[in-house]
Amino acid sequence: MSRTIRLIDVTLRDAHQCLWATRMTTAMMKDIAPRLDNAGFEAIDLVGGAVFDVMVRYLREDPWERMRILNKWITKTPLIIHTRGQSLFTFEFFADDVVKLAAERFAANGMRYHTPYDALNDMRNLEIPIKEAKKHGLYVVGGLAYTYSPVHTDAYYVKKAKELVAHGVDAVFIKDASGLLRPERVATLVPAIKKAIGELPLQIHTHCNSGLAPYVVLQAVEHGVDVVHTATSTLANGVSHSPTELFASNCRRRGYDVDIDLAPIREVAERLTYIADKEDKPIGTPNEYDEFHFHHQCAGGMVSNLAYQLETIGIAHRLEEILEEAGRVRMDLGYPIVISPFAQYIVTMAILNVMGQDQGKQRYDTVPDEVRLYVRGGYGEIAGDIEPNLYDKITRGAEPITERPGALVPAALDRLRDTRGSFASDDDLLLAAFYDDTQYRALKEAGSIQTEYPLMETPLLTLMKEISQRPSIKTFHFISNRQTT
Repeated sequence: MSRTIRLIDVTLRDAHQCLWATRMTTAMMKDIAPRLDNAGFEAIDLVGGAVFDVMVRYLREDPWERMRILNKWITKTPLIIHTRGQSLFTFEFFADDVVKLAAERFAANGMRYHTPYDALNDMRNLEIPIKEAKKHGLYVVGGLAYTYSPVHTDAYYVKKAKELVAHGVDAVFIKDASGLLRPERVATLVPAIKKAIGELPLQIHTHCNSGLAPYVVLQAVEHGVDVVHTATSTLANGVSHSPTELFASNCRRRGYDVDIDLAPIREVAERLTYIADKEDKPIGTPNEYDEFHFHHQCAGGMVSNLAYQLETIGIAHRLEEILEEAGRVRMDLGYPIVISPFAQYIVTMAILNVMGQDQGKQRYDTVPDEVRLYVRGGYGEIAGDIEPNLYDKITRGAEPITERPGALVPAALDRLRDTRGSFASDDDLLLAAFYDDTQYRALKEAGSIQTEYPLMETPLLTLMKEISQRPSIKTFHFISNRQTT
């Protein structure tokens, strides 16, 4: 009897975060959301990571409102809220009372599926997010942030997986944000984690940065993965995820059951192509394999942004030198995983080192406060070792921090009520916890989310419009203004 492989769709969150700089609006989702709902996914990824932040700062759309709207368009499939654990949607840690209220509001706004992770795999930072999400009835899939380094061994990930199980998760996912998994590593890592988590389902979430992901996910299934995260083909590949259509076809050819209907997915791909053309946004194409990627491990979007920033100050030719230094910084600092916020900290440190040496300075003569805090353990436990002399130079002799980081953050909600006034809802209170008054007021002044987007002119829709305009035929008028299937 063949094994059934389930899929999670990331089109509405991580895919456009990767390829469209997180600029998919709620209106763009209206025509495609019901089709994703009818395809048979285990869950659909909607809000989290950079999406929450970009909605507030740039799109001026209330993320809580998006959750409520999409729950009306997607009624069969659970919607995913994706968080950075105690950091929720930002780079900073929040007080426990903020994290607890957030879990309550996730459930109140229709989220049924929570995928928290910690950027350092310090599972103390997931303790409260997991407990509170479970308390409010969410299905919780805890993340293991993946990286390639001498200290991130299979034994390391087995230990971390057991810690997640002890926190009471319903499933576990491997989060490979930079696309670093290779087929040979999957062959040892997946069976080791599967054994550690017992009967719990194991998911894989890996990006196409190295070009290997479409093959890696197939090998992951061969070695025991139960659920694969994929994106509709228009927003797949590049630094996004494996295409849903291709994965389903390949997996079925290997003899597995993939309980997904590709017909609505193809309609989604068609509509996304239309939106991409209309909005002048890219369509994902496969990346070539580059061994250098495994040294610096920076995500593709970050590399392109860095290249642009270096160009604006006239040093674009030093991109490779800075990425080379970023790999060295990562080794010096005990191999932090190159995802937010540590990706930004590593690259900033690399730039300071490279530019400082031009001025006769030594490496680490200038160090950002965030790097000092990281080295002390202020974000959580560090996987590797930091050379004692370098530790002293960076921290200026400050004592290590060994407590759970969230426990060091003072309660915030009562203070917010006192200093920022009363709020119409707990959703607004949380927005005030995440953003200063300028961003908060700009969001509120923007008003309700606009949900209308011009429909794509499919051949059938065009034909019906032509028929409706014929004076001898009036019965088709009601059809011409309706969405077609």
